[in-house]
Parts: sequence; structure tokens; C-alpha cells
Amino acid sequence: MLKQLKRFGGDALLYALMNVGTKLVAFLMISVYTRYLDAAEYGVFENIDAVTNLMTFLVIFGTDSALAFYFFEKKHESRKMDYVRNVLLFRFAVAFILYLLSVVIGSQVSLLVAQATGYEKTVQLAFIVLLLESLITLVLTYFRFEFLTWRVVISTVARLGMVALFSYLFLRYWEQNVDMIMFGRIAAASIIIVFLLPQFKNLITFRFDKKLMKEILIYAAPLVPASLSFWLISASNKLILTGFDGPGAAGLFGTAVKFATVITLLTTGVQMAWRPYSMSIKDKPDAKKIFGSVYIIIFAIGMFGLMGIATFIPAIFKWMISNTEFHPASVYVPLLSLGSFLNFYYLIISVGLFIKKETKPISIQFGIAAIISLILNVVLIPIMGLWGAALALTLSYGYACAAIFIKSQKTYHVPTPVGKLIFMFITSIISIAAIQYILDFSDLSVWLVLVPWAFFLLTNGGVLLTLRKKGRTEEAA
Repeated sequence: MLKQLKRFGGDALLYALMNVGTKLVAFLMISVYTRYLDAAEYGVFENIDAVTNLMTFLVIFGTDSALAFYFFEKKHESRKMDYVRNVLLFRFAVAFILYLLSVVIGSQVSLLVAQATGYEKTVQLAFIVLLLESLITLVLTYFRFEFLTWRVVISTVARLGMVALFSYLFLRYWEQNVDMIMFGRIAAASIIIVFLLPQFKNLITFRFDKKLMKEILIYAAPLVPASLSFWLISASNKLILTGFDGPGAAGLFGTAVKFATVITLLTTGVQMAWRPYSMSIKDKPDAKKIFGSVYIIIFAIGMFGLMGIATFIPAIFKWMISNTEFHPASVYVPLLSLGSFLNFYYLIISVGLFIKKETKPISIQFGIAAIISLILNVVLIPIMGLWGAALALTLSYGYACAAIFIKSQKTYHVPTPVGKLIFMFITSIISIAAIQYILDFSDLSVWLVLVPWAFFLLTNGGVLLTLRKKGRTEEAA
């Protein structure tokens, strides 16, 4: 078991380091975007990103999870490259059709995507980005499944670095509008595709294998409603905010969301390593014990990360964002970060559903969560503004995470100390709320944040020590 955990930990560490670099670059770009774009223009950019993210789900169509399953299935080992080729062709076809629609009915698509008129060209550029990145993502997915971690890291860091560089140069020396960001993305993606051409030669096919694609889509289709529901929870709030308060509100909320993704410095690397790792050990006799250990370790690290975000984000936000028009957004970051972590954590604790190919409950629960999110957004945003949007997002993810975990445990039980995890969660929330009150809503000394930190370390640390001692006792027995 130790050898398997080391392998998972090594890949997760590399992916985490990769994401530290890319997310730090993304943070720097927030300061660039907010310097050259006002809140309203940045809100349009956020709306375009929100809708193209929805299109990304349609392009992927759950094929990432299906590919992970069939790629590691022993009886399909001889045809695993055929699965990759057909998924690549499927994604390209869907992305190309979406681009054609943006050209043929540009004005209608612009109004739908940007929530404003006059952005036809910008939306078309965004769909070109979608087309190029759909190809790159599939190749990097193949690298992950082959455990070619360094290739994924180098390609991803290079692309994000070039996006930042080109976007900055275009905004500073060409024009100060959203088009320049899209041109930067297109330039970066094109360069990466050129370097990946040798790999594309092995992956390109011009004909679908109908039987194989049927297998993929049967596995993947139940996950699509979950992806659409995820979009409704994570992105529709910006469109609703635009409807009630204008694009400026969406710009502030989008800035807060970007900062909330600090938690992904801890989660994305684990997420990228988790799917191939969990599928590769699912048949081992001690798999459930390994999964249970991972549940606890990741949850503890996540709570620690949220504490760090609540403590340091206020200062980092004001240091990075020179435009004071965006400063009010900083108070929403801790709550949004909690939602971001819960959205990640369900992927870890739902491993049993993927192993048993019982993926439909994920779609059902996220569908319910999406309905909850829409209702909360419509009710809370007119009353609470951005707080309402942040609360709706976090509560929706919280429901989905809990419901999916319960269903996964019924399908494939993993020994998990649920009561202790709930205790850790409650004490962490209390600690985070205390930190935010001290820093954002009072004139108290900042040094008082040491009190909630001490409370957090004593309570959560005590639980971890208890679980460790229990584990040693069981091993000795």
C-alpha cells in the first residue's frame, strides 16, 4: 500500500507544483486585466468565459471519465489507443460545429454569450480558443493516463505562461479590450499544438468506430447533466448578477471567484492524479483502505488551505489589484473558496460510483444542486447582492458533495470516520468565520487571528492524531 501511495503522492506533487506556477501566473494576470479593463468590460469578459465554459462541457461530454475507465480496463488494453483517437475526433467535431454557429448567427450568439451587443468578433475568437484547447486537452489527458507527468507539466506551464505574456503585450501595446485576451490565448494554443504535432499524428483518425463510440457515450452520457448542472452552479450567477446589477457586478464577482481558486493550488494537482491512480489500483485487495486514507488526508489539507486563504487573501488582494474599483470583492473570497473545495472534494469521495460504473447519481444530485442554486440566486441576489451569489454557490456544492458521498458509500463502501470529518468541518468553519470577522468587519488587532488558528490546530490536529493512533492499533492487531 505504501508503494502505491508514494506513486500517487509523487504524481500529485508534480501536478500541484505545476498548478502553483500556473495559478500564480493567473493571479498576476488578474492585476493586468483589472488595470486595463474597467469593471463593466471585465464583467463582459467573465460572461464570455462563463458561457464558453458551458460549451467546454458539451465538447468533453463526459468522455474524460469514460476514457479513464476504458483506458485502464484490462480487456480493452489492446484497443486503448482507438478509444483516445475516437474521443479526439468527437471533441473536434463538436467544437467545430459550435464555432460555425458563432459565425453563422453571430449577433444572436454575441447577445447570448456576452450579455451585450457588439461582441460578435470577440465571441468568435473565444470559440476558436475552445476548438484549439479541446485538442490540447485530449493529448494531455492521454499523457496523464500514460503517467507521463512531466510532459503534462511542461506543456501546461508553457501554454499558460504564453497566454499571460501575449495577453499582456496585446493589452498594453495594441488595444485595451477583451479581444486582446482572446488573441493571446489563440497564439499560445497554436504554438503548443505545433509542438504536439508528432503526438497528433498518432492520435488522428477521420472515421468514428461506431461500436466503440457507443460504449464511450453510454458511459459518458449520464455525466453530462452533472456537467451542465455544475455550470449552472458555478457560472450562471454572473449572468444573473448582470441582469440585476449590470456587468460591473459580474466583474467584481468574477474577480472574487478568481481569487477563490487559490484553493486549487492544493486541489487540481490531486484531482489530475486521482482518476488514473484510483482506477489503476481499484482491483487491489487494500484499495478501500487506501481510498479511506486519501479521503481524510485531502480533507485535512483542504481545511488548512481554507484557513490560509481567509488569513492572507485580504492583504494579497489589495496588493495585487491597484484599481480600487475592485477592492470590495475581497470579502467574498473565503466563502467562495469553501465552495471551490467542496466542488473538488466530491470527485475524491465518489470513487466508488466510477468504479462500479454507477455515474447516473452524480448527474441526479448535481441536477438537484443546480435547481437549488438557481432558486437561491434568484431569491438571494436581489436581497444580498454578491453575498447572495457566493452563498448560493457554496450551499449548492455542499449539498451535492454530501449527497454524492452518501450514494457512493452505498454503492462501494469505503471505511470513513464520517462523524470526525463533520466535527473537523464545523470547527474549521468557525475558525474561518472568526478570522474573517477580525480582518474584514472589525477594528480588532490582526494578531487576534492567532486565536482561531490555535482553536483550529487543536481541534483538527487532535482528530488526526486520534485517527493515526487508531490506525496503528489496527495494524498491530
